Parts: sequence; structure tokens; C-alpha cells
Amino acid sequence: MVAALRKAFNSSFTIEQYEKFLKELHSYHEGAIEFRVAETPIFIDKAFTRKLLDACESIVDVIVDPSFREITQRSIPKGENVPNENDHTHMIAFDFGICINKENELEPQLIEMQGFPTLYAFQVLYPEVLRRHFPIPENYTQYLGGYTRETYLKDLRDLLLGTHSPEEVILLEIKPEQQKTRIDFYCNEDYTNIKPVCITKLIQEGKALYYIDNGIKTRIRRIYNRVIFDDLHAQKDALGDFVDITQDLDVEWIPHPNWFYRISKFTLPLIRHPYIPATFYLNELKQVPADLENYVLKPLFSFAGQGVVIDVNEDDISKIKDPENWILQKKVTYADVIPTPDIPAKAEIRIMYIWKDGWARPKAAINLARLSKGKMIGVRYNKDKEWVGGSVAYFEQ
Repeated sequence: MVAALRKAFNSSFTIEQYEKFLKELHSYHEGAIEFRVAETPIFIDKAFTRKLLDACESIVDVIVDPSFREITQRSIPKGENVPNENDHTHMIAFDFGICINKENELEPQLIEMQGFPTLYAFQVLYPEVLRRHFPIPENYTQYLGGYTRETYLKDLRDLLLGTHSPEEVILLEIKPEQQKTRIDFYCNEDYTNIKPVCITKLIQEGKALYYIDNGIKTRIRRIYNRVIFDDLHAQKDALGDFVDITQDLDVEWIPHPNWFYRISKFTLPLIRHPYIPATFYLNELKQVPADLENYVLKPLFSFAGQGVVIDVNEDDISKIKDPENWILQKKVTYADVIPTPDIPAKAEIRIMYIWKDGWARPKAAINLARLSKGKMIGVRYNKDKEWVGGSVAYFEQ
């Protein structure tokens, strides 16, 4: 996206460089990175960064409105409303496609958002390793909002630990050692000393939760939650007995599970902005758009692109038995924006916010990116392709 930097990067790139980079990256936690790591980062100039942040802040305006929680109460599925909800989420991720508009100009378009954690720790390590193997200008950084490595990690530790010691805080997941994002759990432990713990390892006594830490039964005061209920429901029969986390438990949540639903695809129809595609609740749609081929149909309560209908027709809509749980979203045109040795790659950028207690608003902090040459962003659409996969955006300062 910054032509001179892209030309210089591509012309100096070698497979040997890339392999050395991967070798170092994998050496920190061998076997923990299952996803493909792309050959290149994305370089973002100041003007495009402003567009991204302008869209994010317009969504934040909606989220901080006093009526937001009432409006989004329906977003929480029956049986998954967890007690003791915080006043706000502590993490938000906004996913933008780099798109091309009718004037042939590049612009961001929001694809999804989530009031839920993502790779907040791995995206510290990965760009640092990348910088050691490839020419990244000093005035470009993965951080936003004036953050540096030191200030970001301080706020991340403060956010996750609160007033507690690391042994009283856990990262809660389902079989964390098997998750594709487990590299982030291990990096998070490196930076914060918070251990990943499987939901099946929780011990409940009344409202209190415990886990075994180095042979010692230890009280859990705070949970860095990475459990997604969709995954939990899908695996519950294989897990055996485990604590029901929808109970009234004496723990603090970071972020609280309810915010996974409140800030999600459910929120999209509430927002109007040039960089946010028109989105409608299916049950509130007065009539099916004449240009239905320009829309995508998405279930509200699914994760990682499951159930999305890309090429929608009226028959698809008529088959929906629960239209209140679906949205119709205007398609966007991804730009072939990253020149590569064969065909150009498309790109998405995830802007990651943190929100400490006491702050009036969340702050943009760090990012990740994904490159694709397939029909959609995702592993199954990019098999046997190069210059695709997980990446990072470096922003001009």
C-alpha cells in the first residue's frame, strides 16, 4: 500500500530470509504455530490509518452510549447470560477488509467485530522477529495510539492482572494445548505469568473456583476468558464433567463473556458509517434487495465464518427458520492490494483495542493482519498458496 516500501521489500525478499525468520519464530514455542505465517507484512500510511481509526471510533461512540447494553440485551442467547457482567468489555477487535470503492480508491470496510480477545500477546513477538529478518523502516510500528512495546505490555499486564498476583489469574480455554491460537496463550504467559487452564481443570467449592498450580490448590480471583460457547457446546460430550461458567461465581472476568455477544455481528445494523457496509437484521428486512447477489448472509451466533452464505438467493432466505438470528450484509470488494511474485493478495487488518477500568473509552493499541488469494480470508480458501496467512500491519508514524 506504500508503493516504494512494497517495491523495496519484494525486490530484496529471498526464500532463505523467510525460512530463517520462520525458524526463529517457531523456536520460542516449538510446535505451537499451526497457522501459516505470511511472507510479508502490510505497510499502512498515515492517511489510511486515519480512515481505519475514524471508523473504529465511530463504533466506539455507539458502544459507550448509555443505551447500548439495553439495545444489545437480546444478543445474549438464552442460557448463556453470565452473571456479574462488567460495565464494559476490556478488549475489542475490529476486522477491516482493504477494499476498493466505485471511485477506484482504497478504503477500509468493516467485516466483523468482537468484544473478545485475540492475539494480543503474539502480535508483540511476531513483528519483532519479522523486523530482525526483513527491512522494516524505523518510523513504522505495529502499535497504535502512541504505544510502544514497554507501555503496551504494561497496560496489558495491568488490564489482565488487575489487583491480583499472576497465580490468582488464569487464561481459561477448552483444551488450550490443542487450540490453533495457543501460541498467543504461551506468549501471554511469557509477558504476564498468567497460565492457560482448561475448563475441565477448574475446581468449584461453593461460588469459589480453584485450580492446581504446581501441585498447590490455588484460588482463582480473575479469569482471562478465551472460552467461546459455540466451541464448548460442540465439545461438551467429549469433555466429561466441567464447571458451568454461567453460574454466579465469585470471580472477575476479563472480558466478561456477555460482551462476546454484545459487540459482534449483532451490533453491525446499529451503525451507519461510510466504512461500515449496510447491514440489516433479517427479521426486520421490509423486502429482499433486488440486488441480492451483492449481499452476504450471516448467522449472528457462529464463530470463524461458520454458516456464512456468500452467494445468496431468495431460496436461502426463505429457508431461514429464525430470521431474528441472521443478518444480511452488503458485500464489499476486496482490493488486490499486495503485489506478490505471482498474483496480488487481498488483505484484512484487525485493529485491537484495550479498555482498562477507569477509562471513559477504549484505546487502539495493536493489530494483526491476514493475507488471502482465495474467495475468502481463511485457511481453507488459501491451501497451497504462498504470500498468504497471518501477518501484521506496520503503521507510518
